[in-house]
Amino acid sequence: MKKLIYLLTVLLFVVSCSNDEILEQQTIDNQELLSRADINKIIDNSLETTGDFDWSKAEAKTIYSAVKLGDGILTIGYGNSSDEFAKSSTSKDLKDEILNVIYQTEELTSTKARNEAEIFSHQDINVFDVKIENFATVQKLLQEGKVRYIEPGDYQYFEQDNNTQARSSGSGCGYETATLATADYRTVSPGARVPWSFDAHNIPAAWNHSTGAGVTVAVVDSGLSPQQSLMNQDFNDGDSSGRFVQKYGTFVDSWWSWSNNYDGVHDKCGHGTSMASVATAPRNNNNLPVGVAYNANLVSYRAVENVIINDYHEKRGVSEALTALGKRSDVKVISMSIGSPFSIGKVKDAVKYAYGKGKMIIAAGGTSTSFTTWYGVIFPASMSETVAVTGVKEGQYNKCDVCHTGSAIDFTVQMQRTNGTSNKVPVLSYYNGQANYVGGSSVATATTAGIAALVWAKHPTWSRTQVLNKMKQSADFYPSKHSKYGYGNIDALEAVQ
Repeated sequence: MKKLIYLLTVLLFVVSCSNDEILEQQTIDNQELLSRADINKIIDNSLETTGDFDWSKAEAKTIYSAVKLGDGILTIGYGNSSDEFAKSSTSKDLKDEILNVIYQTEELTSTKARNEAEIFSHQDINVFDVKIENFATVQKLLQEGKVRYIEPGDYQYFEQDNNTQARSSGSGCGYETATLATADYRTVSPGARVPWSFDAHNIPAAWNHSTGAGVTVAVVDSGLSPQQSLMNQDFNDGDSSGRFVQKYGTFVDSWWSWSNNYDGVHDKCGHGTSMASVATAPRNNNNLPVGVAYNANLVSYRAVENVIINDYHEKRGVSEALTALGKRSDVKVISMSIGSPFSIGKVKDAVKYAYGKGKMIIAAGGTSTSFTTWYGVIFPASMSETVAVTGVKEGQYNKCDVCHTGSAIDFTVQMQRTNGTSNKVPVLSYYNGQANYVGGSSVATATTAGIAALVWAKHPTWSRTQVLNKMKQSADFYPSKHSKYGYGNIDALEAVQ
């Protein structure tokens, strides 16, 4: 909601001048600050040449210009070494040392001013956010040995430039419903519809060995629709029983960085509901699509507004969700059908935190818009700590029309039909009693999360490495790895035998 209101505000404001135009009037050492177009060009050049962009490798002027365009917020990751991201006995002293540097360069002498400068301090990882005004602060922090990285906390790559509409068009949101073509599913007892893609991966045959019982899958996304009973009060229904669904919210829907007014647990996009459905929807007699692990538990986090991790509260929301899940011993699999074109420090730290707790983090390799067709595997799927998944067409190793590929991909899922239609995967709709189609690397990721739950349920004492190895061994290209498609399509039956 805040993004829609924000765009309306921008339209009114551009009559006089834009924020970028005001910024261009400011100078550092008699040089103009970079505009958003300038900064995005630097980011794009890095993405095209290296596949990623890292703020820690950017010049001080670039970082400071982006901070000024992002409400003055600077995110600081600290530690005694580059790998010291988790809180420890020394964290408070290290943070205080860095804050004292900021107080000096920002000339903050009163207790009130100092308290107001610090916006947020993460509970579990060595990260905090501060408001800054001075270029000297950025310069000084870049020289501090205890600073692992600094980056603009609220620089929004997808806002306020000539390509705003194109860049934002891939939000992944939708409340559509669809009448499913009979060729796209088959019905199994007691009256559930099995998506065509499940048969392509031998998932129904795997149900003779495992249905995901006892395993908890977490979906970090836009939340769960309150209007879809099968993902709420009717989660235990038919052949799905003895499990739970829990809903949490770490996203703040506000323009203001200092707001802590969490937006709740409900999906206001539709994407999170679809992904949770693919992974865990119940098997009952409602003549609606069933999930891969229809007896697994579900923990849903509303951490973002849509699939793009872009603004301050989305970055913070995802990092808080991941660390909270990392601390839960019952959560085995974390599904993330969301991402960013390039790395985000506090999210990277949170991924490493959850990974260090033994979680299997399955992430979407990327789904293109008309503007982003040149992107490679997106963040955090690009991280070695995640299992990266993308979508391919039915019966062939050709990427789906909007899917990303690359060397970071680990698995693929067939999710686009080639039987004369371009239909995708049937899922539950946002609305009760309705179905829909979803596609891209998002549905591939949630499908893979469900398969991981089936394997882990069959072998509850196994480690993440053992489960992942079994999934690899059941995939088409094992023991080799394809340059674009990883180990390829998983055979779920082979994976659980």
